[in-house]
Amino acid sequence: MLRDAHLKFTREMSARLVIRSVSESAIRVNDDDYPRSIALTPEAVLGDWCDKPIADLVADDFSEVFDATPEVVLLGTGRTNVFPPRELTFAFARKGIGFEVMDSPAAARTFNVLANEGRRVAAVLCIKR
Repeated sequence: MLRDAHLKFTREMSARLVIRSVSESAIRVNDDDYPRSIALTPEAVLGDWCDKPIADLVADDFSEVFDATPEVVLLGTGRTNVFPPRELTFAFARKGIGFEVMDSPAAARTFNVLANEGRRVAAVLCIKR
């Protein structure tokens, strides 16, 4: 015998900050636009991010991000995926922090999913690359 199942879906957002959009001119977090590259956690925007080339990034550039004690860091490299130096990936591994590199729109989507799962995630989102 089949029964009619009535399901109600609700959208629950547990993260305080949600990335609404990423473009070449701004990153929208909640209702605020940031015209520069930024670093953030689900609880706070950590501030403007250095706009040095991805190929020149070193672990020290992420010191403020490391202070937030994330379990994973997402690096959004702009409109295309650009891989950082291998040594940077090794530095994250030595600290026991996951490190994922992708284009900024993909990093924003992944950040929102992980943040709403309650994960300790941080993102660095670059624009205009």
